[in-house]
Amino acid sequence: MISANAEARLGATAVGTGTRFEVWAPDARSVEVQVTDDQRNVHVHPLRRADGAVGELDTWSTIVDGVEHGDRYRFRLDGGDWLADPASRWQPEGVHGPSAVVDERRFNWHDDTWTGVALGDTVLYELHIGTFTEDGTFDAAIGRLPRLADLGVTTIEVMPVAAFPGTRNWGYDGVFPFAVQHSYGGPEGLARFVDAAHGFGLGVILDVVYNHIGPEGNVLGRFGPYFTDAHHTPWGDAVNVAEANSDGVRRYFIENAVSWIRDHHLDGLRLDAVHAIVDPTPTPFVEELTTAAHAAGGDRTVLITIESCANDPRIVRPQAEHGWGCDAVWDDDVHHALRVALTGNRHEYYAAYTGAADLATAWERRWVYSGQYSPTFRRRHGALADDVDHGHFVVFDTNHDHVGNTPGGARMLSDAAPDDPRHRLAAAAILLSPFTPMLFMGEEYGDTAPFPYFIDHGDPELVEAVRQGRRREFSGADWSADVADPAEPETFDRAKLDIGLTEREPHRSRLAMYTELLRIRREHKVLTDSSAQQRVSLGGDVVSIVRSIPGVTATLVLNFSTTAVDHPAPGAIDAVVFDSDDERWAGLGWSPAVVNAWSARLVIV
Repeated sequence: MISANAEARLGATAVGTGTRFEVWAPDARSVEVQVTDDQRNVHVHPLRRADGAVGELDTWSTIVDGVEHGDRYRFRLDGGDWLADPASRWQPEGVHGPSAVVDERRFNWHDDTWTGVALGDTVLYELHIGTFTEDGTFDAAIGRLPRLADLGVTTIEVMPVAAFPGTRNWGYDGVFPFAVQHSYGGPEGLARFVDAAHGFGLGVILDVVYNHIGPEGNVLGRFGPYFTDAHHTPWGDAVNVAEANSDGVRRYFIENAVSWIRDHHLDGLRLDAVHAIVDPTPTPFVEELTTAAHAAGGDRTVLITIESCANDPRIVRPQAEHGWGCDAVWDDDVHHALRVALTGNRHEYYAAYTGAADLATAWERRWVYSGQYSPTFRRRHGALADDVDHGHFVVFDTNHDHVGNTPGGARMLSDAAPDDPRHRLAAAAILLSPFTPMLFMGEEYGDTAPFPYFIDHGDPELVEAVRQGRRREFSGADWSADVADPAEPETFDRAKLDIGLTEREPHRSRLAMYTELLRIRREHKVLTDSSAQQRVSLGGDVVSIVRSIPGVTATLVLNFSTTAVDHPAPGAIDAVVFDSDDERWAGLGWSPAVVNAWSARLVIV
């Protein structure tokens, strides 16, 4: 579906000494483009329907000489309103302003030898550009890259940057999927960030939203049937990937995925909530997109990771085995089981989980629910994935959703002391697992900043609707905290990280522990080797995992109980590689004879 002609792209593409414009408008009788240059001269040019396009993709295009990087433009259909480009790469005047031409030839790349990060080496670090630094820009984030490289993560996962209303937003209200948010630094800022990350040996994947489009500034429906009433999402109109005229919609989003890989040198994408993309076609949209994105990387490794609550192993099975061929899928079951084991909290998402026993099940079976009855869904849920390597599942003890989906955006164990041993136990359970781990920004040093949902909509009625929606969401008796006002600037400001915490205890010791855990993971391949023999056992609230490859055996004990348990490998005390109660990590100190309450120990012989 993606044209072999590199110039035949939706949106504005710099070609020769001009710009080629292309837009999908299947029902239009005429299409014009209005171009404003840097001298404020305005010119209007007609577009021509592509030959043979009627009944196929119905695109309109033209080439205008002399149009340069930064020149503003808009489209008009059938003499109506002037509208921004659905495939705009840049909205420098905001989502209600004109689009601007981006000439990717201006990007100054230094990553010719970069080959990407293999899935087996991937340790993800999720961050939000607006709150990761005080300035909230790509350029400011570049200054933090050396610290992330020293920490030992390998791949940065950037929350959505598609252009959204105002200057602060989680990112899931984006309305121009191709355009990089101007307040973050725009498309050139993203290019500088990716190029710098590659220079530090870090990959970058981008969180993208293909299940809905935000409400304010959304022009897509004015151009074509991008949305459908056949089904609905909790966040807005459902995207039309399978109904009438959906070929053009699929082309639009697949071309978007390809453009991130091709034009911005990204190392992959994380697709948001694909369970909300209803697609009964023989070749699923996500499978088609994954194939195109992998191809766009050429010899570079490109990873497509998926958020889905379906527990469907077809997502990560190879296409030769009738799967979608995606590289990894988020595993919420591990998070939910871990959270219950650590906190005893069985509110809403966690009501169907029991804690340590479920964590053992997930470690052994990948998911807790792989075909049995789920109280959450009130039906059988999921399918067996025992044969799929652990590395195809992304696990975490914290992410943006599970922090933000609380009234005030509180991080897990935020009511516990910074040196509470459960923090260290959680880190060991994730980072010493054979799954692909992900950290959430600031977790590695125990940042106390919350991460509540925030917006900067300009429509007062929309703002009030969002406020009321958040209040309804947390109106149940189980919630006691105040609901953060998503529209207040202070809500956003409180979410910004405090990097200064790394200079004092116990945050400094926690950072040292995370760095050590990632070193251990990197140097002891028995922990992640897909060929390792694994045995999982459960004794009360104690999970023990033994993994073996020829000549090496690793035993990890995760003690979620309030009492100490016997050391798992008598006579091998010298082989203790890690203990979460070590004084180096601000623990109380570990004993050779026992594994302390709320602690983890790794022994390798």
